Amino acid sequence: MNNHFFAYLSKMRWIYRWGMKRNAIQENVMEHSYEVSVITHALGIIGNRFYGKDIDANAAAVAALYHDSSEVLTGDLPSPIKYHNKKIRDAYKEVEYTAEREMLTTLPAELRDDYRDYLLHDKLSADVTKLIKAADLIASLVKCKAEIKAGNAEFVQADVDTEARLKAMAMPEVDYFIETFLPSFDLTLDELITPGEAVFNDGEKQI
Repeated sequence: MNNHFFAYLSKMRWIYRWGMKRNAIQENVMEHSYEVSVITHALGIIGNRFYGKDIDANAAAVAALYHDSSEVLTGDLPSPIKYHNKKIRDAYKEVEYTAEREMLTTLPAELRDDYRDYLLHDKLSADVTKLIKAADLIASLVKCKAEIKAGNAEFVQADVDTEARLKAMAMPEVDYFIETFLPSFDLTLDELITPGEAVFNDGEKQI
């Protein structure tokens, strides 16, 4: 039996994103998948809490965790290339479609139904797909701003484009996340932990 699923997933740490740009801060697909999963979960909760949405935030987060898992077979194709023209986009979608199903076959047959709805993009609802795409773009925006702050002008246009794509999605939960949480990403650890307000595990503040 070739039950290679988790061994394949472990290789995600060796696939680096933004491959055609100079990076001040390397980011691999495993790190990115975790970040997108966390943000997807948050967007689901925010949408439900404030905007009358009805999303299973937990299930959406799991789907986000696997959203790039097929890249262990395809590698990461930079977005400007992937969407350069319709022929390339359609061809890559077919490659992704095939790779997702190939990944599913690396699980024991008895487990495939449990993973099918998370691994196969076409099995996700439109709402969950949109939520993951928004989270993916937010994670990309965080990356762009970190690179720019590190003095890397290579990401200036990507930052502008990503902000425009997020705005065009017109999702109030996205706007809430950006307004509420994004500014903190510019802070250092010392700035995040305000002197006199560090908190111990039992909830007591350090004086």
